[in-house]
Amino acid sequence: MLWNNNASAKKATSTDKGKITELYAEQYLTELGLTLIERNFHSRQGEIDLIMLEGDTYVFIEVKYRKNIMFGGAIAAIPVSKQKKIKHCVTFYLHQAGLNEYNTACRIDVIALEGDITQPQVTWLKNAF
Repeated sequence: MLWNNNASAKKATSTDKGKITELYAEQYLTELGLTLIERNFHSRQGEIDLIMLEGDTYVFIEVKYRKNIMFGGAIAAIPVSKQKKIKHCVTFYLHQAGLNEYNTACRIDVIALEGDITQPQVTWLKNAF
């Protein structure tokens, strides 16, 4: 994807690609019946890309995009250290929202996008970790 900037084109940055893929994932999940609660929730522990509701279940979503699968693809790009940060961030979110982490239905999903950024292949891993 290219943008024209003062008569010279530049490639999309990783931040641009992140925004594009998160919006793509949000639209994909919305079309499947989930409701958006929040985008890019930050805490000292980390970040959650999307927080959505599926019925009465809170779904915390990590969105990963890879153009190709040469180094394991999008799913392989979420190491255990990142998973731990996301789990801590989920706990923080629940506490901040006044929800009991033991009695609130929730899960962590991964939306893995691979290939052409305008029409990626989507893999939705429910309860990924």
